[in-house]
Amino acid sequence: MTSLARHALLCAALWIGLNCAAGAQVDIRDVLAAQGDVIAKSSRKTIQPAIDAVATSGATQAQEVLERWQSKSLWRRKSDGAFFYVEDAPDRAVQPIDIVTGAQVGPPVAKRDFKQIKPNSGIRAAIGAALVRFQLLDPDPTRRTEALDAIERDANPSHLNALRGAIDEEPDPDLAARKMRLERLLTIRFDEDSAARIAAIEEFSGDMGLDVRATLNPLVQTEIEILPAGAQRDNERYAGILSPGSDALPRAAAYDLLVENGFAPARLDRAEQRAVLEENLSDGSVAGFEVASLNLQENRDAAFAALVDAGLAEARADASQINTLLQAHIFAQKYVGSDLAVIAAALTTLASIEQAVAWNQFLDLGLDGLSLASIYFLAAIGLAITFGVMGVINMAHGEFIMMGAYTGYVVQLIIPDYTISILVALPTAFIVTFAAGVAMERSVIRWLRHRPLETLLATFGISIALQQIAKNIFGTQARPLTAPDWLGGALVLNDVVSISYIRIAIFVLALIFLCFFLYLMNRTRLGLEVRAVTQNPRMAASMGIDPDRINMLTFGLGSGIAGIAGVAIGLYAKVTSEMGADYIVQSFMTVVVGGVGNIWGTLLGAGMIGFLQKGIEWLNPSNTLAAQTYMIVFIILFIQFRPKGIIALKGRAAEA
Repeated sequence: MTSLARHALLCAALWIGLNCAAGAQVDIRDVLAAQGDVIAKSSRKTIQPAIDAVATSGATQAQEVLERWQSKSLWRRKSDGAFFYVEDAPDRAVQPIDIVTGAQVGPPVAKRDFKQIKPNSGIRAAIGAALVRFQLLDPDPTRRTEALDAIERDANPSHLNALRGAIDEEPDPDLAARKMRLERLLTIRFDEDSAARIAAIEEFSGDMGLDVRATLNPLVQTEIEILPAGAQRDNERYAGILSPGSDALPRAAAYDLLVENGFAPARLDRAEQRAVLEENLSDGSVAGFEVASLNLQENRDAAFAALVDAGLAEARADASQINTLLQAHIFAQKYVGSDLAVIAAALTTLASIEQAVAWNQFLDLGLDGLSLASIYFLAAIGLAITFGVMGVINMAHGEFIMMGAYTGYVVQLIIPDYTISILVALPTAFIVTFAAGVAMERSVIRWLRHRPLETLLATFGISIALQQIAKNIFGTQARPLTAPDWLGGALVLNDVVSISYIRIAIFVLALIFLCFFLYLMNRTRLGLEVRAVTQNPRMAASMGIDPDRINMLTFGLGSGIAGIAGVAIGLYAKVTSEMGADYIVQSFMTVVVGGVGNIWGTLLGAGMIGFLQKGIEWLNPSNTLAAQTYMIVFIILFIQFRPKGIIALKGRAAEA
């Protein structure tokens, strides 16, 4: 074959291919013309085939036509039934626009020559459902996300095939995963193949998503079916038997079901009975019963029964008849769905979900307990040091927490940037409360040493005075201590387990202070002197250590730590003059349970108190006051068996 012949053959093949391709291209105008009468009629009952014809035509302009149709921008020429877009023109005329080319068609014409297609809300919703298949493949990921949101809000069977056709072409991994999950959920709801539905249900075993439970729960819905006692039942069809008088089926509701289904007469209403008897009163008697004898209920019942026998009253059931009728029937919970295999698969998957939810609720409860324990540890760590070293019962410790929180609030008034203000507030609160603690120790505590009752009363009085001072300065209204944006929200592990970033930050802060105190007490000279004074103050003084100075620094340090704890607690709790009172009891319980003056004991005590409180609240969620009471009782019993706490400390604190 010569080069010229090959070239000619190639050109011929190319020409044929182009013509075939052009012939395969669908003209949307032909599709609209074929469905013209249905579209013009705009009936919700008959419009769906026309919508499907446009959506599945494969024409390039199909999406735009549907969008224009939905927005009432599609017009039909009355003379030949052709469809156009139109633009307003002068003199109340309109300019037809070709649907395919977008070019103007002839000069403007009178508006009366065209009819505007005005779909109602039902047709617009159907068009919107058809548009989803185009939006799922839109190049803009935002449009694809909006389409998925629309399907989740209001899914219908037509979305299933659209989703299946859009998964493989999705370039975004997150959107692809979301499409696959949504396709599985719609398969469960709308697929006509039971095997496909069962396979999709089994894929969600242990999945705790709310969307999964919302999809599966309708499959296992039940209704109450009334059967004669002793009737044979298909156990696979019935979920169980309800006993009249139980919480699930009260006796009154059970009998009402019998009445509604025609299995029993209505109950005898005393007021209605009296009215019927009064209506049939004649010559001082009712149905042969003297009026004077009707003061007894049994006579009224007998008179009413006589009226029923005479056809003068409608039959009613008394208490004994109600009991007999209830015992003569079975109230069975029957599954509404028709496919037992699908129901069984849904029940199995829901059982696995319930088990997963239970384990994750336990984990969530543990995280709540850990979070609360870290808060109590921060609140009690300063008290543990002062109580352990000095033996001082400082009832004003909660007010140092309050002072720290208010310090953070004042800093935020000066520095509006929340991140910077928190970073400044932490050391500032330490300085303020450290100074207040030193002043309190120098002016009050040192003069009441070895007099615990007087110290307790004095510090209690100081706590009241500090609360009143705070009220005079800041008022009684709660003040905001705002967390930075990066501490907003929560870490969500799944639909059951989540923990706020603020509580995570407090937990991290508690770990930092734990490491700080371990280093301070074990690796520094100050820590060595503190431990010496704690174990034997006289021997420490003979070795050149000034116990008075150590007491002052220790009390100031414990107060400063309480101030930092106040800033941390104020980020999620209300900042008021009484906020310290919310933590003083738990702080003392933490110190006493853990072991006075021992940092590890304080940590264990905080963990024990935090987990115990959350556990009791979980068992008794409706009464938090009772939960706190139970916790205090438990602590009292614990102290009876282990009076020196979890980790007993030797030395002056132990003797105290």
